[in-house]
Amino acid sequence: MTYPDLTALIKSYDIRGIVGEALTEDVARAIGAAFVDAIVIPDGESAVVIGHDMRESGPGLAAAVAEGVTARGIDVIRIGLCSTDGLYHASGALDLPGVMITASHNPAAYNGMKLCRSKARAVGEQTGLAEVRELTARFLVDGFEPANAPGSVTDRDTLADYGAFLRVLVPLDGIRPLKVVVDAANAMAGHTVPAVLGTAAGLPALPIDIVPMYFELDGTFPHHEPNPLETENLRDLQAAVLEHGADIGLAFDGDADRCFVVDEKGQVVSPSAITCLVGLRETEREHQAGRIPTVIHNLICSRAVPEQLRAARARTVRARVGHSYIKAQMAELDAVFGGEHSAHFYFRDFWFADSGMLAAMHVLAALGSQDAPLSELLAAHDPYVASGEINSTVADVAAATQRVRDAFVTDGVDSDDFDGLTVSHWDGHDEKWWFNVRPSNTEPLLRLNVEAAEQDVMERVRDSVLAVIREG
Repeated sequence: MTYPDLTALIKSYDIRGIVGEALTEDVARAIGAAFVDAIVIPDGESAVVIGHDMRESGPGLAAAVAEGVTARGIDVIRIGLCSTDGLYHASGALDLPGVMITASHNPAAYNGMKLCRSKARAVGEQTGLAEVRELTARFLVDGFEPANAPGSVTDRDTLADYGAFLRVLVPLDGIRPLKVVVDAANAMAGHTVPAVLGTAAGLPALPIDIVPMYFELDGTFPHHEPNPLETENLRDLQAAVLEHGADIGLAFDGDADRCFVVDEKGQVVSPSAITCLVGLRETEREHQAGRIPTVIHNLICSRAVPEQLRAARARTVRARVGHSYIKAQMAELDAVFGGEHSAHFYFRDFWFADSGMLAAMHVLAALGSQDAPLSELLAAHDPYVASGEINSTVADVAAATQRVRDAFVTDGVDSDDFDGLTVSHWDGHDEKWWFNVRPSNTEPLLRLNVEAAEQDVMERVRDSVLAVIREG
């Protein structure tokens, strides 16, 4: 029997596809059943939590997943509209596996899923997603046996519990008054920010004046795509911060598990600087509790991250890019915090999962506990110059990487192949730079990140590496 190849839909970290083409309700139903057989039953679980974002296809796909789950005899708890970290909260608080229906920052035509075990433990290629893919393909062709007794479906509203939980982790009631512009991009932050930072879920008022931008939930994203990693999607927020004389601007992605920050001058803050700020806060808290802190950072974070955290007597561990890798490593090492340059921030106290809202609250707490503006507060955490991630389409990824290796791995530089190729000309050198090139998991792309101590050096190294990558 020939089964469909679902690798373009069920990827290394999650599930993403165009609705009505790669991702249909029949496929979602099969995924629900496959999730039960590959993860839920082997783990001895009795129920699955299911939530969805604001995309129009979300409720239908969530219902289809629930049908697949209950057909295999497992109960479903539906929490409805939620952010991805809201789903992680429900999974952690209820100690149940979960399915989040979302395509995160992808355009409106897409939807997808993020799967987790109980306590929000990530399901990736090496931890069950490959088995889910294989079973889904088989179920689409052969069908699957319904259980003797189907599972039940119940509804539960967890939004207020999620907000209250975050407020305990990062209290904000004692900070100075702050004016905060939030760009929700017509996505899930429009649902969660009023509940967590405001009073919409019945929580007490905080000394925060929220200036809302695009809070109306609309999965067609009429103002801009919910991807703050692209600079053009931050321009409205930058302008609004200046217009309103705000202390800070926050931009969330589609499912609100990532948060980008804009300072009072309208300048975009590097996620590495946020990793430093939050990592130092969590490091200090660990020391106060008599513990030795461990902080995880991915390999394209700024060198400032390990430098500053080690100076604060934290143990730092370098990780591959990708949430499933960082979550697994955080759990293994009992790390208090983890940061990625893509603005994913992970917390031990949040079941080692990522939360854009919790990261934002840490920044608000730091800003509101002293009198300096955000730009001044963060200046020390952003000492170097970075290129940002630059993608190059190449005919042969391996050949292009080898060209870079041949050109730059010479005497006097350090290199490794931990995640792509990293070349470092830093320690012991007057001219300090490093770069990483790594392949895309799904496209014929090489991704380049360069950092240097000086602007002109960064630009020269960036241009030299790009020339080698693209010469083929």
